Parts: sequence; structure tokens; C-alpha cells
Amino acid sequence: MATMVREPASPVKDDHYDLLHTLQMSLEHVWKMENYIADADARGDKELATWFRGIQDDHRKMGEQGKKLLKARLQQEKV
Repeated sequence: MATMVREPASPVKDDHYDLLHTLQMSLEHVWKMENYIADADARGDKELATWFRGIQDDHRKMGEQGKKLLKARLQQEKV
């Protein structure tokens, strides 16, 4: 029987940690896709490059949403 390995719980117990971490991951994926797109383009694989661009666009949108959420939540704390 296979045992599932769970990621350890975060040592950071901040309300914004998950939001910040996910935002960072989304923006990092936007950056990483640049390399994958360039590789696919260099090989002439338009289908794969287009697929990577779609992923990049999705992560860019998620990153923008995450930044708006974070901004709103930080502004609420100021009040």
C-alpha cells in the first residue's frame, strides 16, 4: 500500500501567508513560462508554445487578482 506524503504545515501562522505564497507562485510561473515558450518556439513547436502562453496568461490573471486581494486586505488592517 502506498503511503501519501504530506507537506509539513507552515511554520508561519499569518493570515496572509497562503495568499502571499500563492501570489508568489503565480508570478514565478509567469516568469518560468517565458523560458518554456522560448524553447518551444526555438524547436518550431507552435502548438506547445501556444499552450504555454495560455498557462502564462492564466497565471498573470491570477497574479493580478492576488495583488488586488492582498492590497484590499492590507488596507482593511490600516483602519
